[in-house]
Amino acid sequence: MSHANAALTPRARLRLARLIVDEGWPVARAAERYDVSWPTAKRWAVRYAEHGPAAMDDRSSRPHHSPTRTAQPVVRKIVHLRWKQRLGPVQIAGQLAMPASTVHAVLTRCRINRLTHIDRATGEPIRRYEHDRPCAMLHVDVKKYGNIPDGGGWRYVGRAQGERHRRSTAHRTGARNTHYDPRIGTAFVHTVIDDHSRVAYAEIRDDETALTAVDVLHNAVAWFAERGITTERILSDNGSAYKSHAWRDACHQLGILPKKTRPYRPQTNGKVERFHRTMTDGWAKRRFYSSEHARRAALPAWLHHYNHHRPHTATKGQPPITRLTNVPGQYN
Repeated sequence: MSHANAALTPRARLRLARLIVDEGWPVARAAERYDVSWPTAKRWAVRYAEHGPAAMDDRSSRPHHSPTRTAQPVVRKIVHLRWKQRLGPVQIAGQLAMPASTVHAVLTRCRINRLTHIDRATGEPIRRYEHDRPCAMLHVDVKKYGNIPDGGGWRYVGRAQGERHRRSTAHRTGARNTHYDPRIGTAFVHTVIDDHSRVAYAEIRDDETALTAVDVLHNAVAWFAERGITTERILSDNGSAYKSHAWRDACHQLGILPKKTRPYRPQTNGKVERFHRTMTDGWAKRRFYSSEHARRAALPAWLHHYNHHRPHTATKGQPPITRLTNVPGQYN
């Protein structure tokens, strides 16, 4: 592509070459007409005569042969050390007795010069994906939070006071664990994320059994259907609830294809995992809650803010709801 200050664009080059080749203008006269040097005019005329109009575009300046380029066996060693040991250019250069600048050039050429380009757990290149329409795939998972005792948890009131609040709450409810110690329970947040739009649906339940997961699935599918979206697939991990016959039968009844992540590979379900982190920072632990009831009551408002008002980097800085079309009330 021509640079901003180029005297000749590909179209102007073609007109110049045609004046010389087709109409017989002298090279010097044509060069004067287009305000370029005569060698430049002659170069484009020769290219036009030999290869036609297609030759008017810029040619790559990349050399045909680079004798000093790093040998391929050395490149493989550099890539191996980067993937398997997560070493930087200086450390790799020290092991291979070569300049760090050369190692960095190889890493850049292989697109692994930044650790964010590879998976930190396995060293493999990150393969990102996104379905091209809403509800082509939903991601589902469960996030667990310890219930907040009456009066507030230890994160805000301190360990000693938090322990007293926990014991008094357990005394009021009569809940004990297997060792008869005070127990205030766990909040199981069942979350469902649309792969394309990142629109989220969540419910707080008291367990993560198959019956509860199936009930949440029905509610989520109906919630998305109210927004004009038909669910096609659903991706889950290999938890017992999602491996159950009840889950399989419910998906079959709803016309949904159930899919599972690879065992011990939570990155496959990374969109819902990242949402859990956002939910933890934005709702669960954002401020002081005097009770579990107060925290649970705040979830619907935060979900509305997340879906309708919070800018999302995956949707080019727009709220997730903007990727859904024909939502009732969207254009009011």
